[in-house]
Amino acid sequence: MSPAPPPVTVSVDPDLTARDVRALLEAHLADMRAVSPPESVHALDLDELRDPAITFCVARTADGTLLGVGALKELDDPTEPGGHGEVKSMRTAPTAVRTGVASQLLAHLLDLARSRGLARVSLETGAEPFFAPARRFYARHGFVECGPFADYAPDPNSVFMTRPVAGSAAAPAAPPA
Repeated sequence: MSPAPPPVTVSVDPDLTARDVRALLEAHLADMRAVSPPESVHALDLDELRDPAITFCVARTADGTLLGVGALKELDDPTEPGGHGEVKSMRTAPTAVRTGVASQLLAHLLDLARSRGLARVSLETGAEPFFAPARRFYARHGFVECGPFADYAPDPNSVFMTRPVAGSAAAPAAPPA
């Protein structure tokens, strides 16, 4: 049985200056660079995550301990009526893996997408075995494989996934998670 999820607050982090956030993102980038060839690393660095089209969120305990991070990027996609978003930089702190924090972060990002009227949310993750848990996680949350989207090109090291944003004006209900 999995441990109960810790009490978590997910909030927007507008500046990404906290030392623990920077350290978790640096570890995330280091892992991506260690397992994927350079041309297949699509993780964003701190400066890229400060793009105005990106809303970066943190999950923390009541005492301020960082449990995870994730971001929603609003895409300029004229082919997607109602708007299209991308999940970026999802990472759980090592001490919070398999506690439900990632699910809470993803739910928050999907709520943000819904509140902005986005019809669809997509993501890119790796095809290597290292990324198998991430692919299973997203599949459990209603994501299905799709082709490249936005500025992505076909890449044998990438898996693209998407799902409708349930409750948005332009999207049907998502499949049960």
